[in-house]
Amino acid sequence: MNRVDAVMFRIVMLVVLTLAGQCAKASPSSDAMMQRRATTMGEQQDDMSSATLPAGIRVLRDVAYGRDANQRFDVYAPAHAQNAPVILMVHGGGWRIGDKAARGVIENKVARWVPRGFIVISTNYRLLPSAVPLQQAQDVAAALVAAQNQVSSWGGDRHKFILMGHSSGAHLVALIAAEPSIAIRQGATPWLGTIALDSAALDVVQIMQSPHFPLYDKAFGGDATAWTAASPFQQLSAAGAPFLGVCSSLRKDSCPQAHQFVDKAVSLGTRAQVLEQPLTHMQINQQLGTTSDYTIQVEAFMRGLDPAVARLLDDGYRQVAALPVVISR
Repeated sequence: MNRVDAVMFRIVMLVVLTLAGQCAKASPSSDAMMQRRATTMGEQQDDMSSATLPAGIRVLRDVAYGRDANQRFDVYAPAHAQNAPVILMVHGGGWRIGDKAARGVIENKVARWVPRGFIVISTNYRLLPSAVPLQQAQDVAAALVAAQNQVSSWGGDRHKFILMGHSSGAHLVALIAAEPSIAIRQGATPWLGTIALDSAALDVVQIMQSPHFPLYDKAFGGDATAWTAASPFQQLSAAGAPFLGVCSSLRKDSCPQAHQFVDKAVSLGTRAQVLEQPLTHMQINQQLGTTSDYTIQVEAFMRGLDPAVARLLDDGYRQVAALPVVISR
C-alpha cells in the first residue's frame, strides 16, 4: 500500500466509524439499553453508600421475620414515640440485588419523617434466584405481619401502616395492594395505603408478551400462569386501600403502566392517583423526603390516609415555619 492509498484508507475508515457511531446513537433499542444499564448501575453505586441519620432516634437492626438471612428489617423510631404511624419501605434492585440500609432507600425518608413522629421500617426479602417475585411479595407481607405484631413495643400503631416501595420493591407493594390476601392470610391488619415509587412492572403479562429486557425473563420466567399471578394489574379485582403511583415522566414505560393500573383501581372503587415527576428512576427514590414540591405532593396523599398522619405532617410544617430566619451576609 503506497502513501496515497494509505491516506485514502484512513479517510474511509474514519467515515465508516463516524457513521457507525451515529447509527448507534440513533438506535432506540441501543440507547434504551444503555440508559437502563446506566440507571441500574448508578442506582446501586449511590444506594450502597452509608446513610447519615438524624441524632436522637432509636435504631433496631436486623429484626428477624423468618429463618433466611434476608428475612430481616431495620426499625427507625422517635425516641419517645406513642401510637406512631409507620412507613414500611421496600427496596428495589431488579428483584435480585439491593439492601434495606442503602442510602437512597432510607436517608432522606428517615430524616424527614422520623423527627415528625413516624416510625420508618426498611425491610429486606429473599432475592433471585432464591425466591421469585411472588415469593418476595409473600416475604414483604410476612415482614408487615411481624412489624405489626411488634410495633407497639416501639411506640407504633399496628393500624396505621403505609406500604412504600421503589422499583421492583414498588412492584411488590403494588402486588400486595392488588391482592391483599397475600398479607391478610398471614395475619396482617389492613394498612392505610400504598405508595409505589416508579414501577414499570405493574402489568407483567403485557411486558412478557412484548419485547422486553432480559431481567424480566430472569424474574418471571416463561410460564404465563406465573406472569398472571405476579402481575398487579391482573390481580387487581376489587376496591382496596388508597394507592399512589409515583412515576418518572423521563421514562417511556413507567407512567403509562401507572395510569393503566390506577384507572382500573378507580373503576373498582379505590381512591387512587398517579403522580408524574420529571425525575430519573434513581431520583424518585433518593429525593423523596427532601424539602421539595415532590415530597409535599406525596405527603398530600399521606395526609388523606388518616387524621393522625395528617396531624404529624401539619405539626412538622408548623415547626419548620416557626424556626428563625437566618440571613447570610
